[in-house]
Amino acid sequence: MSNAALELKGVQQRFRQASNGWLEVIRRADLRLEPGEMVALVGPSGSGKSTLLHISGLLEHQVDGDVVIKGTPTRGLSDDRRTALRRTTMGFVYQYHHLLPEFSALENVVLPQMIAGKSRSEARERATSLLRRVGLGERLDHRPAKLSGGEQQRVAIARALANGPAIVLADEPTGNLDVHTADQVFEMLAQLVREDRVAAMIATHNLEIARRMDRAVTIREGVLEAA
Repeated sequence: MSNAALELKGVQQRFRQASNGWLEVIRRADLRLEPGEMVALVGPSGSGKSTLLHISGLLEHQVDGDVVIKGTPTRGLSDDRRTALRRTTMGFVYQYHHLLPEFSALENVVLPQMIAGKSRSEARERATSLLRRVGLGERLDHRPAKLSGGEQQRVAIARALANGPAIVLADEPTGNLDVHTADQVFEMLAQLVREDRVAAMIATHNLEIARRMDRAVTIREGVLEAA
């Protein structure tokens, strides 16, 4: 059995256009992510980066190929099984943090754990530990509106790691931040990913950040290849 956290095998995606046949978004994607490895996904806007992340995260069905999560092929799985696998093995970070505004930083990290079945006390302990690791130990009770953009994104990173995922998928996680804050947030994410041996695929336009990952892959004309 493969030890890879995530494997893409011949993944293809296309969408029907109203008046012009099919739009080929991903023609061929083969990729393997190992535990603790950070891979940058680069390419121009509209190249299919977000689509590939959605397919990798089982949020979207591909038309061909397979997504293998920790040795488990997912093609043909029911939606319920895909949801369960996503909940137990994956964390997501987006350009905009999508925190729940009416809840504190701590509560935003507690909630996904309780949804996954943890008790409130277990979830609070884990959330507190994660928020301290991202430097927010003094901000546990602050709601998102009372946090800076960088602090909000740190909460989002803690939330993504709350359920101990094997894989983190991030779509432009620093794209909405200034250069200095983006650097701090990336370093925090990288540290957690490597300490916890999580495989991470991070879509980014920031080539400086991409160079600091273990390797980079590029989508060119729908084909995934080494950068």
